[in-house]
Amino acid sequence: MKRSVRNGLIVAAALAVAGAVVPIVTTTANAAGNLSATFTVDQDWGSGWGANYKITNGTSSAINGWTLEFDLPAGGQITSFWDADVVRTGQHYVAKNKSWASTLAAGASFSWGMNGSGAKPPVNCKINGVTCSGGTPTTNPPTSNPPTSNPPTSQPPTSQPPTSPSPTQSTPPATGSKKVVGYFAEWGVYGRNYHVKNIETSGSAAKLTHILYAFGNPANGQCAVGDSYADYEKAYTAADSVDGVADTWDQPLRGSFNQLKKLKAMHPGLKVIWSFGGWTWSAGFTQAAANPTAFANSCYNLINDPRWAGVFDGIDIDWEYPNACGLQCDTSGPNAFKNLIGALRTKFGSSKLVTAAITADGSNGGKIDATDYAGAVGNLDWLMPMTYDYFGSFNAAGPTAPHSPLSCYAGIPQAGFCSEAAISKLKAKGVPSNKLLLGIGFYGRGWTGVTQATPGGSATGAAPGTYEAGNEDYKVLKNTCPSTGTIGGTAYAKCGSNWWSYDTPATITGKMSYAKTQSLGGAFFWELSGDTTNGELITAVSNGLK
Repeated sequence: MKRSVRNGLIVAAALAVAGAVVPIVTTTANAAGNLSATFTVDQDWGSGWGANYKITNGTSSAINGWTLEFDLPAGGQITSFWDADVVRTGQHYVAKNKSWASTLAAGASFSWGMNGSGAKPPVNCKINGVTCSGGTPTTNPPTSNPPTSNPPTSQPPTSQPPTSPSPTQSTPPATGSKKVVGYFAEWGVYGRNYHVKNIETSGSAAKLTHILYAFGNPANGQCAVGDSYADYEKAYTAADSVDGVADTWDQPLRGSFNQLKKLKAMHPGLKVIWSFGGWTWSAGFTQAAANPTAFANSCYNLINDPRWAGVFDGIDIDWEYPNACGLQCDTSGPNAFKNLIGALRTKFGSSKLVTAAITADGSNGGKIDATDYAGAVGNLDWLMPMTYDYFGSFNAAGPTAPHSPLSCYAGIPQAGFCSEAAISKLKAKGVPSNKLLLGIGFYGRGWTGVTQATPGGSATGAAPGTYEAGNEDYKVLKNTCPSTGTIGGTAYAKCGSNWWSYDTPATITGKMSYAKTQSLGGAFFWELSGDTTNGELITAVSNGLK
């Protein structure tokens, strides 16, 4: 079954908060053997600041819940927060763990973040009733007031989402805390002849923080395997195996799952997330949303199946689109996505990542407005607005336009269909910046029958493509139709009567600069096989986030 490259329709308005990120630890953690809290300023943009509190369990046993109390000096205030419940009384703040992160294992740490303005750092800090600079924690934390219902409205610092510590985790690529997330398409092992080994030989594995394995199938209200042969049955020869070791006939796990397991052993800091849905299979989420708990239970059991234990570090939901139309339409309502994500977090707890690829349609009354994404983000490690596929030969007559514009340029065919508008709209709704990743396409979209070199021309249909009309990999286009211009922060090219738009290393560098300026959590891309054999595009992503 063919799943086409995912549609990422898209967003409106511009919000910019700039400032250098200079980590400054302003409160020292207490000594080992105690529960401690460390306050760190990540960002200061003059009129405000971003910071996080890191809670560390230095004791020899698990802590079941924590409550942090502190005062801000006169004039200081927290304006938004995430990954904790916070209540303010005057200058006194009480923060408490979220329900999905209640247990803090011995030796483990958990960070929650905030934006603030005015005076800092906090004073009179207490964690579970004792001073943050020393003491023995109580068994049960004091009770705090109910959490505030106000979502964050301004830009958060860049920080890692809560994850369970891993004894094998190595240092990720040198992008600070920015994430470099790439899709691996399960069907690529067929006609494309792209395997997990290619992730290694291209140098991409060393630059990735996370791999999204696409796709599992949400069918009959449950998570199901997408392609069993490609996933765990295909036998690999020594020549095609990532570590040069051939599969045996009696091997319990083969296919891409086993190859990913080997790749993770070679790169212990690399995480793999199983993505469910996509453009073709999103219809299954409507039934899943009718019983989120049952769906979450089935996903948990599948991802933790003993046959591929150790392969997956979490689940990704690629629903195109909740309470809106993609290949098919959904009428589950604005809370369906939020409820589904909440059930997944409840089941998976903090031990696994829960992420989502979402629409980037920021037009007024568009797909972002159809769903409560901000209400779901507290239970997500990050969101990935698909800031590509805005325009393409699915409108056969044109007008020609770049499929992944960073900015909404004058004359763009659809207002709000650009990356900046999508990011701005999501932030305005209360999604923290550090939980947003910028989407990049490692492919182009094109038309034929075009006479006008600049964008805005008419066409007669889709340009020929290797695997799909109107779609072509960057590794092909860089040679067959080199860029002749840029618009909206991305490239375009006219070769004969064919017109293409796609990102290049140079335009990706510009997009990564934007991601850093906006304090986004990093970037993600569709998909690995579109890059060159030496990983030109992922290198631009990785270097651009440093």
